[in-house]
Amino acid sequence: MSDESDQTLPRVLIIDDSRMVRASIIRHVRGRFEVREEADGEAGWQTLLVDPTIQAVITDIGMPVLDGYGLLERIRSSRLSRISTLPVVVISGDDEPEVRIKAKSAGATDFISKSIGNIELLARLEALTQLARTQRDLEESRAALATASSVDPASGLATQSYLHHHASQELSLARRHNGELSVMVIDIDQFDTLVARYGAHVAQLVNRKLSKILATRLRKEDTVAELNTGRFAVVSPSTSMSGAGTFAMRLCGAIDQIVMTYREERIRIHLTIGLATSEAGRMQTVSELIGIAIQRLAAGQAAGGGRVIGDHGQLAPEMLPQPARAAVSIDQILQQLRAAGADASLRKQLPDAIRTLLPLLELVESEYHSGLPLAALARIIETGLVTAVHKNE
Repeated sequence: MSDESDQTLPRVLIIDDSRMVRASIIRHVRGRFEVREEADGEAGWQTLLVDPTIQAVITDIGMPVLDGYGLLERIRSSRLSRISTLPVVVISGDDEPEVRIKAKSAGATDFISKSIGNIELLARLEALTQLARTQRDLEESRAALATASSVDPASGLATQSYLHHHASQELSLARRHNGELSVMVIDIDQFDTLVARYGAHVAQLVNRKLSKILATRLRKEDTVAELNTGRFAVVSPSTSMSGAGTFAMRLCGAIDQIVMTYREERIRIHLTIGLATSEAGRMQTVSELIGIAIQRLAAGQAAGGGRVIGDHGQLAPEMLPQPARAAVSIDQILQQLRAAGADASLRKQLPDAIRTLLPLLELVESEYHSGLPLAALARIIETGLVTAVHKNE
């Protein structure tokens, strides 16, 4: 069969720790479906994160690392609608009624026995993948309607459809010019706990506050969209992993300083961020980059949250290529200004003074929304650091 024909086949993910069972299912569906296979639930989950073309899942229950019930729980609770709505068929050698009931309660779309016949298996799979295609077409139609405006009226950020469209253009440009593009997925840690403890309206206030902070801190060429409540994606052209990591940790530091008060109770929020960057010579899509970033985000949350995760694990300030700069004394600068005015030596210290004050200014902006030009100030700092590095070389 030609490559062109293969591309038109619906793709199914088969997850079973038995190679013989996987081979048997593949024999049944060959020619009607394109197949990916994994030997345990964890490997299957990782595949779902990075492969947006999968239209249905067939999974066993008893497997090592992550069993079928655990996989179903992850799929149905995913914040990615393409994953949470996937048809999932549980295939098991145990056909007891209680097993069926438990599988359906966990979110299985269908339950079949491993002894099922070829015709019945194909019929069920074709019905489920047709349903998945119909649902996906409906979502794409809704997204197409949303593209009439690039701005989501609820969040004030870019719509998801615009984010994907614009990011795809930037990714193509980066490939042509051998450049880089970074994707950052940001989660408010324990957002579900916020909802349960304080109510949805308070959680929405936290969500909107982060939206506004992101909107004020990003460059004009960056694009940010809300993927789901409490989760955001940022696409940054011409940005390396170290550049994205520096911004991510600066953002986490700013959010850590924010204290919200609700009914005399102080609420602090923290972020976990997953990063992914395009790689020269490798054909990647925006969906794949977002999937990789979400995968790294999940690893950071599993480790306790409050982390920035890049391609080599958790990032720390000392891992990023930054010049060593000590914080300046604002009191000394003010005394110098009063005594001698804005002379040349004082002007040279301005980038360091801004860098020292920036966390305070970010807090002021997040509380009072006074329109402080935080992005412009951040660029002044970066320009000052680059100038210092060049002078030292």
